[in-house]
Amino acid sequence: MKYPIGIQSFDRIIEDGYVYVDKTEMIYSLVKEGSIYFLSRPRRFGKSLLVSTLKNYFLGRKELFKGVAIDGLEKDWLEYPVFHIDFNGSNFQEEGTLEKVIEGHISAWEKVYAILPDQSQDRGMRFIQVLKRGSSPDGAACRSFD
Repeated sequence: MKYPIGIQSFDRIIEDGYVYVDKTEMIYSLVKEGSIYFLSRPRRFGKSLLVSTLKNYFLGRKELFKGVAIDGLEKDWLEYPVFHIDFNGSNFQEEGTLEKVIEGHISAWEKVYAILPDQSQDRGMRFIQVLKRGSSPDGAACRSFD
């Protein structure tokens, strides 16, 4: 048995044959029955793996979910654009780091969607433009934007 020590990527755990404790029934309930959630857990408690699982679910990667509970629950397997921001690996003690990380993601998404950056708008408004383009029928194909 291979245990996924330190691995926080759902697709890697599944594709590389690591042991996975199936919590996808709860994920299905969270998505279908819930509204707004605040996930507050201690360090090393599985938040990143949960987000990775949700990401793959919303990308419609049905093949990764063969043999787990959600495979029998989900009928549609729709695909949605996923905007994933990983805050690992940066030193947020340094002033301006958070702003640089967010700016980098927004700029990359603007390129994906062929949006000319309007520097007169704040990051929030630029992000709203990206989300609108991503959710429009003529937006980019559903995929992950890391």
